[in-house]
Amino acid sequence: MKIFRLILLILHLGILFLLLGSLMNAYIPPKIFPWFNLLSLGFPILIVSYIILTIFWVFSWKKRAFIFMFAGLAFITPVKRWVNFSPDKKGSSIIKVVSFNIKGGAGTMGKKNIEEFLKSQNADVILLQEDGGRQFPVLKDYQRTASNGYISILTKHKILNDKLIYSSDETEGIPAGLQADIEIRGKVYKFLNIYLYPFKFEKDMVRLNGDSDANEQKLKDVVKRLIPTFKKHQGQVDVLRRTIESSPYPVILTGDFNSVPNSYEYYHLSAGLEDAFLTAGKGSATSFHDYKFPIRIDYVFSSESIRAVSYVVDRSVSLSDHYPVISELSLGEK
Repeated sequence: MKIFRLILLILHLGILFLLLGSLMNAYIPPKIFPWFNLLSLGFPILIVSYIILTIFWVFSWKKRAFIFMFAGLAFITPVKRWVNFSPDKKGSSIIKVVSFNIKGGAGTMGKKNIEEFLKSQNADVILLQEDGGRQFPVLKDYQRTASNGYISILTKHKILNDKLIYSSDETEGIPAGLQADIEIRGKVYKFLNIYLYPFKFEKDMVRLNGDSDANEQKLKDVVKRLIPTFKKHQGQVDVLRRTIESSPYPVILTGDFNSVPNSYEYYHLSAGLEDAFLTAGKGSATSFHDYKFPIRIDYVFSSESIRAVSYVVDRSVSLSDHYPVISELSLGEK
């Protein structure tokens, strides 16, 4: 029994070390050490394992349980970025924002159904990723930025200007984001619709089977694709940060980040902004449902002068491999 507990203790310490490593994404960029960013992908499994082992020590009446419980306090906010239960909020001058990766609205996903869904939301601002350059005739009451086939913004309010944002090392014509200054009720806000470079995985590439050699090769291939993409994201994040920091207007930042919470991308894009899910979300924030694993890669952030009063991942519709993210934001004073 002592040997078993020693093994569990070593395992628990190892998990703690890995969890602490994921927090280093706030400080160390992927181009210097990308492996910390890799840990953010496994955070749900790591934290669940950590909690189970902590409970084991509690029921074993071991003093080390208190040490692990105390150390676990460092992960309260990181956990809340995945699962949160915030009280109801109220606010004034509320606008509704919808962010949705529609995967081009292609095939059986249903272009018409997507259009009808967007119309039914009656949102003030709709921010689309992977829009495929499609037109939305049913949204005739909306102004729209010119689509480049990847991202676009539609709004009932006046668009003063818009501009695509590219990183300096972009070679495939995929923008990091799209900015639009929109006048709402006499005040201007800068909306940023983000679409960080995709990993371009297919299900077969990450689906493991009984062949250990084939599985090992799959894992190697996945890592080979993840690491360069992390580094590409760093360049995109840099140019997006400059856009945020130079904005003379309050910022509302949404989109498909192709990055999970506690990643380098999350920490640095959210710096100085509020995560609407942390403020007003309830339950799970998982927004990508193509794999049987909790993945949150769609977000709504805003300047501190703007407060989220609601945040919903609408799982009632399966029109894409992403669920739409819907948030109501209070533009009034806090």
